[in-house]
Amino acid sequence: MWELICGICRLETAQGPLEFGPWRRSARARLLADPVAGRALRPLRELVPASGYIPDFLTPPVTGDGLSASLERVRGTPRTRLDRDLSRLAESRRVPNWAGTLGRPGGDGLKALSEALGRSFRALMEPHWPHIRGAVANDVGMRTRALLDGGTQALLDGLRPLARWRAPVLEVDYPVRRDLHLEGRGLLLVPSYFCWRRPTALADPGLDPVLVYPVAKPPLDIAVRSAEDGLERLLGRTRATVLTAVAGPSARTSSEVARAVGISLPSVSYQIGVLRDGGLVASHRDGKYVLHTATSLGQRLIISGGGGTRPGPEAPGGP
Repeated sequence: MWELICGICRLETAQGPLEFGPWRRSARARLLADPVAGRALRPLRELVPASGYIPDFLTPPVTGDGLSASLERVRGTPRTRLDRDLSRLAESRRVPNWAGTLGRPGGDGLKALSEALGRSFRALMEPHWPHIRGAVANDVGMRTRALLDGGTQALLDGLRPLARWRAPVLEVDYPVRRDLHLEGRGLLLVPSYFCWRRPTALADPGLDPVLVYPVAKPPLDIAVRSAEDGLERLLGRTRATVLTAVAGPSARTSSEVARAVGISLPSVSYQIGVLRDGGLVASHRDGKYVLHTATSLGQRLIISGGGGTRPGPEAPGGP
């Protein structure tokens, strides 16, 4: 959800022409080709300004349970939360009339909004999701190594120049001046591909504290081309395609992979077995289905193109 909301912000601006320019062009082309997706994005554009306050309920707690769980949380947003968030949004911009009906008993406004979020995700994020997740996985790996080697201080020191650790305060390069007291609560670090230049966070200090920060990233069109070429050379075309097919935002069954890749079910089962033995795919049973997804190692392999050059650090500063 953070990637989607940050992505909507990037779509509306000219920020990051090198990093996001090709993605913006391809996203706008998809929206033109899919009028339903274009209509779904309209209410989100009214709630998500390119800068300034974004309603907190659109970015529910990060649980790792996937997109469907996040959309369910949006559908279940209490009316008191909606009133508080929309009132705050109204302080900086006009809130559309339809937003006042969200959360009303018997209404389906939140259901429609969550469906719009899901459709927008599929249009804007899903085509590039393996590479987005791969960039995030690279950052998580780097932060984890810093934590293991040097403890919490090394982890926080590694956030420079986005943040500076001056115990007991973490000073963040944030768009507005504010103080957030953890008061015994943890701080969840959320690496993000579409976060731009500065970290962001929830506005309500009463919510569980998160710090969303940008990761190092190549432009998506370059990442996709170089990674696909390298991955195909390493794994072979069929196996590389199967790995990419299970690297989306939702786990897939063998039948779904077979339809997506265009090969037989026995062939899919064999290829997934090889990838699973190599630690690139994880499988688990859910009722009568077996679901497959790329592991963090698989995600990192996709974005690095099977061992190619990894993206360098993003230059700080600038607009």
